[in-house]
Amino acid sequence: MENVLSRLLVVEDDSSVRSNIVTCLELEGFTVDAVGSTREALTRLAQEHYPIVLSDIYLDERTGLDVLRAARENNPSCAVILMSGRGSMETVMAATRGGAFDYLAKPFDLDDMIEKIRRAEASLQEADEKEARIDDIPETDMIGSSAGMVQIYKTLAQVAPTEATVLIEGETGTGKELIARMIHRHSRRADKPFVPVDCGSIPPSLLESELFGALKGSFTGADRDRIGVFEAAHTGTVFLDEIGDIDLNFQAKLLRVLQEKEIRPLGASRAKAIDVRVVAATNKNVRQLVEDGKFREDLWFRLDVVKVEMPPLRERSGDIPLLVQKFMDRYNERYGREAVVTKSGLSALDSYTWPGNVRQLQHMMERLVILAPQGRIDEAAVREAIADAEGRDAPVETLEDAKAEQIKKVLAAANGNKSKAAKILGIERKTLYRLIDRFGL
Repeated sequence: MENVLSRLLVVEDDSSVRSNIVTCLELEGFTVDAVGSTREALTRLAQEHYPIVLSDIYLDERTGLDVLRAARENNPSCAVILMSGRGSMETVMAATRGGAFDYLAKPFDLDDMIEKIRRAEASLQEADEKEARIDDIPETDMIGSSAGMVQIYKTLAQVAPTEATVLIEGETGTGKELIARMIHRHSRRADKPFVPVDCGSIPPSLLESELFGALKGSFTGADRDRIGVFEAAHTGTVFLDEIGDIDLNFQAKLLRVLQEKEIRPLGASRAKAIDVRVVAATNKNVRQLVEDGKFREDLWFRLDVVKVEMPPLRERSGDIPLLVQKFMDRYNERYGREAVVTKSGLSALDSYTWPGNVRQLQHMMERLVILAPQGRIDEAAVREAIADAEGRDAPVETLEDAKAEQIKKVLAAANGNKSKAAKILGIERKTLYRLIDRFGL
């Protein structure tokens, strides 16, 4: 029995090009009808059901855009791939608005053509796959119901109403600023300023004036009095992001501010009292920085009253579907799209290790909502987006693969010393033995 998905209509006015395309497609197992004019194409489309159409754009008195329109009117699920040797922004935009599945710029490699047709075929095979949708997403910026996140919520519920200093540790992109904002929002200072500052992006020579302020003439370029972050946040909350990057010499000054609750702007003869709550964050292990002599122990003690450790996304089992739905809804609304994620697409997203954590997932979903063919975020679309983001054509790495690779690297660095490797990995030695057995290392 013939596979209906393997039937194509090719519309190409150049007979030699048309012949080459037909020969190539038939060798690949497709059943091909080929015509050389828009009139013939429109007649065929009115009479026959084609799941896939491959059409040149510039044909005769009408164009491939007319073929696209007719194909989609007769079969809304038809995947139309347009070809052109004189593509312009206007034609590509028109093709995209018309619902074209993809676009080929002539001259093209026949293998590239086959790859796009196979992708169209796969998307049609998934057309009946139900949308993987979650409708009861909570109205909050911080999404997640995994065990690790629930524990964080419990900690925040206890610490937010207090005046305690909080230190948030976690990899880049895990949502440390969102946590800081949640602490402020649920504190007694919620109606007061929340002022974030990225300490790592400010040169050491400017950090003091940025945080504490400066009077006119206190340094070259100080042409007016400047209010610092602490004064701007008076009665509110200061969020010191990337606190692990600040210079050792400045750490003593910051410690004094935290202890004395007063600042002295550059050039000022007296200090000013300030009333702020401090929440700090870093993507570094501050304990290790202290041991390495790169961070003052007394400042660490002052900041580390309550510690919140943000888990990486790869350890937040079950949270990815929630985050995918939230970001997809956000970007559908922003860009006027109606993208949906299929079960295979969600599975591909769920199996990736997300080295950039939630921030990377968010950017990936924005890209997919905009670029996924016909708004279907399926496995092929996800894998292509990930490969493009990584700059290479590589299979999506699973969490298990990532764990095994990480353990191999650490064991090699520890020269096979399992006790040392377990310490580096932050796990018990018996756990390491179990993982070695599981992965056959």
